[in-house]
Amino acid sequence: MRVSSILILAGTFASAALLSLIAARFAVTLVEETSEYSVRQSLDTKSLTWAEVYADGLQVVLTGTAPSEASRFLAISTAGTVVDAARVIDEMDVEALAALAAPRFSIEILRNEDEVSLIGLIPTGADRADLLQRLSRISNDDEIADLLESADYDIPDGWDNAVDFGLEALEALPRSKISIDALRVTITAMAESEERKLKVEARLKREVPSGLRVSFDISSPRPVITPFTLRFLQDEAGPRFDTCSAHTEEGRSKIVGAARKAGIEGDLDCRIGLGVPSPNWADAAAMSIAAIAELKGGSVTFSDADVTLISPPGTDQREFDRIVGALENSLPDVFALHAVLTPDPSDPSQGPAEFVATLSPEGLVQLNGRLNDEIVAQTAESFAIARFGSATVSNRARTDEALPGDWPLRVLSGLEALSLLSNGSARVTAEDITVTGNTGSKSARSDISKLLSDKLGEGSRFSVEVTYLEKLDPVASMLTPDECEAKIAEILKVRKITFEPGSDTVDATSLGTLDEISEVLGNCTELRMEIAGHTDSQGRETMNEALSKSRALAVLNALRDRRVATSSFTAEGYGETKPIASNDTEEGREANRRIEITLVRPEPIAETETTLESEEQTGASDTTDQADEEAATSEGQDQ
Repeated sequence: MRVSSILILAGTFASAALLSLIAARFAVTLVEETSEYSVRQSLDTKSLTWAEVYADGLQVVLTGTAPSEASRFLAISTAGTVVDAARVIDEMDVEALAALAAPRFSIEILRNEDEVSLIGLIPTGADRADLLQRLSRISNDDEIADLLESADYDIPDGWDNAVDFGLEALEALPRSKISIDALRVTITAMAESEERKLKVEARLKREVPSGLRVSFDISSPRPVITPFTLRFLQDEAGPRFDTCSAHTEEGRSKIVGAARKAGIEGDLDCRIGLGVPSPNWADAAAMSIAAIAELKGGSVTFSDADVTLISPPGTDQREFDRIVGALENSLPDVFALHAVLTPDPSDPSQGPAEFVATLSPEGLVQLNGRLNDEIVAQTAESFAIARFGSATVSNRARTDEALPGDWPLRVLSGLEALSLLSNGSARVTAEDITVTGNTGSKSARSDISKLLSDKLGEGSRFSVEVTYLEKLDPVASMLTPDECEAKIAEILKVRKITFEPGSDTVDATSLGTLDEISEVLGNCTELRMEIAGHTDSQGRETMNEALSKSRALAVLNALRDRRVATSSFTAEGYGETKPIASNDTEEGREANRRIEITLVRPEPIAETETTLESEEQTGASDTTDQADEEAATSEGQDQ
């Protein structure tokens, strides 16, 4: 009985142990499958499909060949996010590193006639001997400077085609640099002429191998253009060039730009060449084109430095003289202008020759019309500059050798007459001179008439039509001394002259006030004035007096700096002795700190002083009768 119980108990334990073993085995299998599935799913999500996964108990083993070390590390990291990183076993391989990239093979060939040198890097498998042999034929068997290096890599695709094309270009261009690699050939060269350049470029472009990129930079020497010519015209067919020459790219752009403004459209051909008569060629051409545009027709022709301008038929004589005169005086010195006014078939009379000088109210002077020659033109311009100032004279007169011999005298007389006016004009013709305008001188009409009569002779014809305007009269428009004093007082009442604290330096805010006072004084007749400085009562009296005097002197000097005639001005300092308000308040002290500018009026002469002076003048002798003494006294009082 006891044995049977023991056996039953042993069987029970054995069964329990067996069941536990089976359960443990099942649990391990479940963990393996779950871990393997989860890790594989995470790797697939990150496109790491090359990685293989299998579970060995609680361990997760990664196998496969990673494309790179970075991919291998990413696979390990991804698996470590699903299971404990300690359970991840790395049995992965990494692909072998790719072979080192081949270097850039290239050749640079320099040719100067028969001298050839080459530098660069070529593949070891390239036929170097054949290359040197071909170069030897091109250079007529002269020595070749071979500075090529080689590297043991495969010959790149397109290499042979690029070399063949580069050598072909080198043979066609004796002075060139050819840069060659497998994909591109760059040609830099100098051709003997523009025609040769175009021919070589056209032939080489036709022979470029498929897939090869080629760039050309072929230049040619500029041709010598003799004579250097340009012809621009505008008629019913529109503006155009018959011929165009320029000496630089910049010059061509300037000429083309002027032609565009004149209305030319489309492509323009303007040759660049050597032989230009002046570096200012483009400027002269642009000015002349603009003149034709302003005339609304005609033509201008350049042959070296000779310029011929022809107007369209029917051009107004004055308009022609104005435009041609402006051009003639603007052209650089080397150019000689010959202008032709084309007569109107329907109106053979183009009006008399004339010269007109105008003076604007602002003082600007313009010279228009015709003068005999260049010497007369320079004389007239110099005379006008002397009379009116160099910055104000604009000479637009043109030359005409057909003018009468006394024309220069008539022109200079007209200019001198014009200089006596404030504004106006002087018109000179072969028959008469007309002077019109405004003046501030009441005697201007008679002065001009006398001038012209003296210069031209008593029988000369002229007319003077001038108007006197009081506002132009420098004397009539001047302010009286009392008016000057009142205007300055009005300015100082509104804006005081102030100084930096405790200093005689005028404050910057008062500079405008000094400008206004200077402007008033510039319109005053000659007068004596006192500039008085005043202070408040603060501080010692002697110091206040000295400060007020130095401030008055500072104002005097400021007026001198503004070109005010101050020879009859005085500066005085009164310190605190003449207050105009109480010094007990800040407002009062502020009012007392001031500058006053007042007239210095003559003191009245006392009667006793006058009588004594008269007695001294008459000698006061015993023999002088009473009537003479009274007369002397009366005369002294009148003085």
